Amino acid sequence: MLTTGALRAHLLAARLAGPVATSREESLRSYRLFAARDPRVLIGIDPERSWNEQNLIDLMADKCGVSGNPRHRTGRDVIDPERTLVALDAFAERLAAVAQRSGAVLLGTGHPHRLLGFYAALADALSAAGCAVLTPAYGRCVDITTRFGLRTYNLQYVRGVALVRRREAERSGGEPGAHTHSPLPVRIALAAAAESGGPLPELVIGDHGWVCGAGQLGFETIGLADTDDPALFVGEAEGAVSVVVPLDDGVRSDYYRPLTRYVLNRACLSQ
Repeated sequence: MLTTGALRAHLLAARLAGPVATSREESLRSYRLFAARDPRVLIGIDPERSWNEQNLIDLMADKCGVSGNPRHRTGRDVIDPERTLVALDAFAERLAAVAQRSGAVLLGTGHPHRLLGFYAALADALSAAGCAVLTPAYGRCVDITTRFGLRTYNLQYVRGVALVRRREAERSGGEPGAHTHSPLPVRIALAAAAESGGPLPELVIGDHGWVCGAGQLGFETIGLADTDDPALFVGEAEGAVSVVVPLDDGVRSDYYRPLTRYVLNRACLSQ
């Protein structure tokens, strides 16, 4: 069993928390864009209140432990590992609750290169506990606006986890999935689930637009987010998102394995 102390040490050693790779400049740029309601940073959340840059710095200082000083403009951002641990416990509580009632779940990621293994392990454990792991709109085309223009992706599921792949990459057997912040994939998946008359998820688990897009539609959502993703934390503050775990979402995929063990153990879902 992984203790809290051991996990805290791992978070710092792997730079999942403490000084992280995300720069202060990146985070502040995201806060400015969010305050201007740029859809690239809102990623599916429609804020109820007006958020300016200082409001967002204050929120992120509270939720993540970043500097609350607006004059701090450079260097690496910092995530307080204690806040990560508290959020992981809350994350595990929501997993345990949906497992106890064998509720349907939907998992999706915009970070398949890094986080697919984390979510796939959750999908396996929830399925073993009797939860239906949903895969609606499998193979559906999704047109997403990127910095390179409009690109067409296919919605796929790998080990029960939704992701999008570029159509040409799918044909060549290339990338495990594309990095995206878009809420369009989860909107398409949820619409397909409703249209088919099948079960709707009682819990959506993921990151980026998967969390924000589903939360904005009224589904219970939990997920992971970095310091430059304020939308998830605003969603949590306004009640659209249940739990957000602050951590670096771009480290090596194997660095998330101890988090998997810890969360499944806390949720009594260890196999």
